[in-house]
Amino acid sequence: MNKQLGIVLLIGVFGLMAGCSSTSEEKSSDEATTTATDTTSGANMHDGGSMSEMHSGQADALSKRVVYFEFDSSDVTAEARDIISAHAQNLAQNSSLSVVLEGHADERGTREYNVALGERRAKAVQQLLVVQGVKASQIQVISFGEERPAAMGHDESAWSLNRRVEILYSGS
Repeated sequence: MNKQLGIVLLIGVFGLMAGCSSTSEEKSSDEATTTATDTTSGANMHDGGSMSEMHSGQADALSKRVVYFEFDSSDVTAEARDIISAHAQNLAQNSSLSVVLEGHADERGTREYNVALGERRAKAVQQLLVVQGVKASQIQVISFGEERPAAMGHDESAWSLNRRVEILYSGS
């Protein structure tokens, strides 16, 4: 009886050790897959290599999918230009990818005015993408105006989050 118990315990220990171990090769393969894939869209971020090979500033900018605007403006800020540039490079290198640019506005102004403002904002982003080599066929523009706020509230902190263009990836 003691001999059988010892064998069972020994098998259990070996099973536990085998289940807990992983090779560094498995781990690095998983890490490369994770870093080379955009987790929010499932789209490849670039051809070949890993994110660590990309310029870290570009990787940071690619992780940002929202461009913010000043009150009643469709002028693209310097910070937004860096974000748009990174996405332009990614899209130009990956013609199978496409984006939807969703324009938004805060609640101030009429519904019609805000839809038009959201569209102007999205078209400003579109124009910068095209100038940097993205095919117009890769870009779709839509405006929701004030209809889909990112933040609820009736103050500047909420309004500033609602004045935006969201860059949403789709494609194979």
